[in-house]
Order: sequence, then structure tokens, then C-alpha cells
Amino acid sequence: MSLASIGRRAVWALVPLTLAACANLPGKPVELVDFQPETFDSTAHSRHFATSPALACEAARRTLLSQGYVVTSTKPEQVSGRKYFQPAPEHHVEMEFRVVCAPEQGDNDRAVVFVSGLKEQYVVRKVKESASLGVGGFGSLSLPVEGGLDSLVKVASNTVTEPNLYERFFDLLGGFLSKAVPPKAAEDAASAPAHEDKP
Repeated sequence: MSLASIGRRAVWALVPLTLAACANLPGKPVELVDFQPETFDSTAHSRHFATSPALACEAARRTLLSQGYVVTSTKPEQVSGRKYFQPAPEHHVEMEFRVVCAPEQGDNDRAVVFVSGLKEQYVVRKVKESASLGVGGFGSLSLPVEGGLDSLVKVASNTVTEPNLYERFFDLLGGFLSKAVPPKAAEDAASAPAHEDKP
């Protein structure tokens, strides 16, 4: 076999590899959709209350619980809660609220409450599985099969920016302030020995 013939065969053998490499080149980058830069001009996420930070956060905890939120984290000056929604059979939404209560300029009898809502959206997708089929004389053949397993895939995650939602949250929190007891005071009351009334 001549040297030229070997060279031609080598070139033809490299053609499929070259085409496969070109097919894997990155395409056009995805453009941002409806992106709004931060302006820092909204007061929807904070509210001032004439109460201690611990009492404000206890009222925030009761506010979330009253609306069906699962409280995932609670501290004297910080509360987080999460709620789950299923607006469509293959659409899943999770909403999380994070509340931070801080003293107002060093005054422990006044608090500023900050709240931020996070909405995450998921879609249900089928997991594809493969099944092996034994063929006599040829070995086994693997075929893709539509599986029965479902998987949640996150498709969006964004901070809630609706002022009316935060307005309703703070209004409900204000209603719970008169009934809330700071966690430390509640623990002290529970651990205090009961006094029996003497006749």
C-alpha cells in the first residue's frame, strides 16, 4: 500500500471526529430577560415598631405560622418560614420569608423589622431510564425508555417585590404584637414553679 493511500485513509478517518468537535462548540450566549437593576429606593421591606426586637420577631413568627408557613429557623432577632404551593400538576412553587428585627439606633424598646420574600419555581420532569435487551450472538442492546420517576427541576428564583404583599405582612404582624410574648419570657414563665393558693 502506497504512502499516499495511507494518508487519504487517515484524512477520511479524521472527518467524523472533526464534525463531532464542531457540533459541540458553544452557541450564542443566553440573553437576560426582563432584568431590572437595583434602585435602593423602596421602603416596602422594612417597618418601625415601638417594641423590643425580640417581641417583634415573636410576632413575625406567629404571623408566618398563622398563614401556614413552616418555621425553618427561629432566633430572638431572626425568623425564617417556608410555604409550598402546587398551582398546576407539573408546576411547584416555594415561598420563603426571612425576617430580621434590629434595635432602633441602640434603643431596645424600639425595633425596625426587615423582611424579604424569596419565590422559587420548579417543574416536574420525567427521568429517562435505559433498559438492556439481550440479543443472541450480538450481546446486549441498551434502549432509552421513558421512566416512571419524576424529578423537580428549578426553573426560576427571584425576590418578591410586590409592595402590597409586604404591606399585608406588616399589618398582620402589628395585630400579633399585642398578643406576642418574647421567647425568653415565655420560657421563664413555663419553668417557674406553680404557687398554690392557701385557704
